Amino acid sequence: MAQRLGFNRRAGQAALAAVFAVTLASCTDAGSRSLPVASIRDSTPNPSGAPSELINYYKQTISWSNCGGGFQCGSINVPLDYSRPNGTTIRIAIVRKPAADETHRIGSLLVNPGGPGGSGIAYARSPRVVSAAVAARYDLIGFDPRGVGQSTGVHCLNDSQMDAFLNLPPDPSSAGEVAQEASQAKTFAAQCEKNSAALLPYVGTVNAARDMDVLRGALGDKKLYYLGKSYGTYLGATYADEFPRNVGRLVLDGAIDPSLTADQLNLAQATAFDAALRQFAVDCAMHAGCPLGRDPDTAGLSRLKTWVDGLGAHPIRGDGTRMLTESLAMTGIAVAMYDQSWWPDLRVALTSAYSGDGATLLTMADAYNNRVNGHYQVNETEANFAVNCVDHPGEATGVTGIERDLPAYEKAAPFFGSMVAWSSLPCAYWPAAPDATPHPLRAVGAAPILVVGTNRDPATPYSWAQGLASQLKSATLLTMDGDGHTAYLRGSTCINNAVDTYLIYGNVPAEGTVCKQGR
Repeated sequence: MAQRLGFNRRAGQAALAAVFAVTLASCTDAGSRSLPVASIRDSTPNPSGAPSELINYYKQTISWSNCGGGFQCGSINVPLDYSRPNGTTIRIAIVRKPAADETHRIGSLLVNPGGPGGSGIAYARSPRVVSAAVAARYDLIGFDPRGVGQSTGVHCLNDSQMDAFLNLPPDPSSAGEVAQEASQAKTFAAQCEKNSAALLPYVGTVNAARDMDVLRGALGDKKLYYLGKSYGTYLGATYADEFPRNVGRLVLDGAIDPSLTADQLNLAQATAFDAALRQFAVDCAMHAGCPLGRDPDTAGLSRLKTWVDGLGAHPIRGDGTRMLTESLAMTGIAVAMYDQSWWPDLRVALTSAYSGDGATLLTMADAYNNRVNGHYQVNETEANFAVNCVDHPGEATGVTGIERDLPAYEKAAPFFGSMVAWSSLPCAYWPAAPDATPHPLRAVGAAPILVVGTNRDPATPYSWAQGLASQLKSATLLTMDGDGHTAYLRGSTCINNAVDTYLIYGNVPAEGTVCKQGR
């Protein structure tokens, strides 16, 4: 699932807007350290039902400090390795925005935007993560999972190395390009080992879910309330499976099917991105001056593919110092598939790019890659690989395996298929072994869980939401008939009301409820 295309790297409009609009909280990363005795909250024997060897972690007192915008910053310590709770500890960074209506406060609502590698801190601080009604009743809690952002993080490449990695040909066709692909993948993995070897074996989703339960205890909540989008649904479902009795209300929006193999997930996502591109093409044809022309689904997309392929040998002008390459052009196009409100921007970008000006498309790619003024602002790409490579055995089997599977990808997804197939290659050389295998998550005994799926979602295909909802014993599936990635707060009053009703009152919608986008 680790792809430069960005499998589950975003949770829709709010998260992408955060790239432009959000200033990260001013918490600093203190790195690994021992759990201080002062973190013990009180003498209550076991306030959170914690395993006896972890009680001190659950009883931590979070020291909050004002960090602007109505938010407070803090952190907790968790074991690097839960099998050795008295060993090395790592830091999980947190922000909190207290409930607006303290009198009717329900508890803490943890939020995760996806990724893996997305910053929950940045997401919590971005506009409209939840409705005003939900914000009134919950403390909004953003946290960076282990390996991510302001928490003890994975670090691999410097800026110039990341530029080289993200500019690799998305569809290497010559022996030289394939060798370049393998060399960069090996360099990526080797640099991660050099800079983060101790952390890499422990950044998987199961450990992140255990961290969430420690955070629940440190916040003083008996149950976990959670909004997870994209990869955040996998994290939330894993939590529910690990701690079913601690589930309060979980919204899993833009869901992932945990029973699928890495190859099944990758192929389905490539197919869904191509389908979204065809939807864009159909919409484009309805507007005067569509760069794909009046026959977008055949001639228009064929022209687009030919033009993008041509950038491999002849990149065009970008921002004055960099050129728009084939890889960056495809990333910029993929960005617009996450939300149909960006389709007009893509029309403008392609019109300019066809005339030799790639500045707008390059800006879109930079926003996706968190690149600002030549620097990568967060470690999302590195954390994305680090988590996926240990979560999914068989993520990549080397050059031979990718070349074997490539025809299936190119047939299912002529535009994005090759890019998706090749972009998992670093996992073939990863220095940390996988620590999980794909399997259904049941969460037997959990309170009702709400799974939300969008039937033309490019990043997390709707079939995945159906799969997850069928596995979780207490899940109800809520469907949005629409385009783009995730559903909550993305243009459907029906979806918003259903999610709010569940979070505030605990009532799930009727089974089979379908909401229309725009209604």
